[in-house]
Amino acid sequence: MKRFLGVLLAVVGIALAGAAIAVAQSHGRHGSGMAQGMGHGMMGGHSAMQATQITEEKAKELAQQYADKYLAGFKVEQVLPSTGMPHNMYAVELKNAEGELRSIHITPFGGVMPFSGPTGRPS
Repeated sequence: MKRFLGVLLAVVGIALAGAAIAVAQSHGRHGSGMAQGMGHGMMGGHSAMQATQITEEKAKELAQQYADKYLAGFKVEQVLPSTGMPHNMYAVELKNAEGELRSIHITPFGGVMPFSGPTGRPS
């Protein structure tokens, strides 16, 4: 009887550990940690699980709003979609009257993240 209870206890323990791992992995895919933060940029985008993917026109609009707030005098020069992932993302080039360029990243769900420092591209 002791042997049977020992085996039963071991089987129940393994089953509970497997269930805990499955729940933890499932929770990670549905909005915790990195996945939850991905949709939150400087302009307050939405969680990837709660929003619809933005269009190129909306990305341009969000980029210009960001420029108006943080990069006085910069205007959207070019919107470059990136379609290699399940959702479209956008790299946006902003340019001012002096010809300086800045690049920002628009997430698939409206988050805005600046790339670091002034950048330039070959003419």
